[in-house]
Amino acid sequence: MPSHVFADRPAGQPPERGTVDALIDQTRRLLGDVDAVRRESVDSVGEAPDAEARWQRALYELAVHQLSDLDRHLAQLREGPTVREAFPAQRPAADPQPDSLLSRVGSADWNLLTDEAIWTEELYEILGRDPGSPALTLDELPAVVHRDDQPKLTAMVTDCLIDGKPIDGEFRIVRQDDTVRTVHMMGEPVLDADGSTASMWAVVRDVSELRRSQRAVSETRDSLQRQRHIAQTEHRLAVELQEAVLPPRRGSLRLRHGGPQGLDVAAQYLPSSAGDLIGGDWYDALELPDGKTLLTVGDLTGHGVAVASGMAMLLGAVRGMAVCGTPPAELLGRLGELLDNAVQPSLGSALCCRYDPVARTLAWAQAGHPAPLLFRDGTGRALTPPEGVLLGATSGAVYGQAEEQLRGGDVLVLHTDGLVPRRGEKAAAGRLLALAPRLAEAHDAQDCVRVVTDEFGSGERDDDACVLVVRIGS
Repeated sequence: MPSHVFADRPAGQPPERGTVDALIDQTRRLLGDVDAVRRESVDSVGEAPDAEARWQRALYELAVHQLSDLDRHLAQLREGPTVREAFPAQRPAADPQPDSLLSRVGSADWNLLTDEAIWTEELYEILGRDPGSPALTLDELPAVVHRDDQPKLTAMVTDCLIDGKPIDGEFRIVRQDDTVRTVHMMGEPVLDADGSTASMWAVVRDVSELRRSQRAVSETRDSLQRQRHIAQTEHRLAVELQEAVLPPRRGSLRLRHGGPQGLDVAAQYLPSSAGDLIGGDWYDALELPDGKTLLTVGDLTGHGVAVASGMAMLLGAVRGMAVCGTPPAELLGRLGELLDNAVQPSLGSALCCRYDPVARTLAWAQAGHPAPLLFRDGTGRALTPPEGVLLGATSGAVYGQAEEQLRGGDVLVLHTDGLVPRRGEKAAAGRLLALAPRLAEAHDAQDCVRVVTDEFGSGERDDDACVLVVRIGS
């Protein structure tokens, strides 16, 4: 049998008042610091916090509750318990003080020989009992316990009185005003000189607010984990969808007819600094049935699975219309109609080019997109853009079409507008045109892509981007 608290054991001496006062001061200083950080975090988040902010707020509130409880317990330790008389008729009436420092922890002593019960005033307050009513005996105590928790209390008391096991458990009580509270009881049997159980004492603590705060922390943590799992799943789906419909993210794009009269094409996808943001950028080079080549880049606004799906739809439409021989300007007009009729309207920019290897001409149209850059003999310039507005910006938009005569050795650079890291820096076109001498020294399109990514690939990037380089065969 475990050791018990004996009736003849000398009582422990209370701690010195100065020591407890020092602990109270330390606790209150820490409580003030934690509460200040909590208030600052709440103010910085605003009225619509995300899951992580709610979880952090719940943790701060839990810490404040625990430190507040510690402050109350130390204050009660300093003041000492207020014990009720054994006979309720002789007790003076007293109003409960549920908000006092002493209202959170109470104690009781049940004498098994006389069937008397002695409660502290705090226990009356915790259990919501009339201070003028008799203290409940152990047999009567289940009357204030929630029906579902009564077997749990009975088992704890039985194990304590018969097997000498300490009581340490929680159960719910139903107060006289029908409110339900959660209490934590710790207790031990007290033996007389013959080793028989003479009484049982217990300390009862109201832990309702503490458990509420802990549940809030658990619920917000679970919500945060669910949102993170959803975000990870969506990111994986967006990446898989993007990889399924786009050509290889880096390296040369193989066309069926290479060689001196053909095209040398290479591309690279540049992700945003926030790797979880998968946007709607696309690029493509496709040899068409008539021997011409489709060259296209574009960007659908937004991020996520829905945007990646929309990008896949647009790129599929571009490929289908190009294979059918639709000219670039007409193609963009129909692409705009497709966005207008989408379930979720959105905006997008696009550049659509059709290269004729026999005439070495480039027919192209743009929808609110940066113009292609042409590099020749160590210098570069932006092609003059024909008329064109963003896809989805207006119904029935008409797009102009331009044509450019190319030469062997020319280099075309097509890119999306996320190429410049950090908004507000020098325009991408100006920085790209400054690369003309280096592009002239490049051996092939892949080397040209490497020159571009060396310039733009480092540093913080707000958005993802694509660059497509085309070198005209000699």
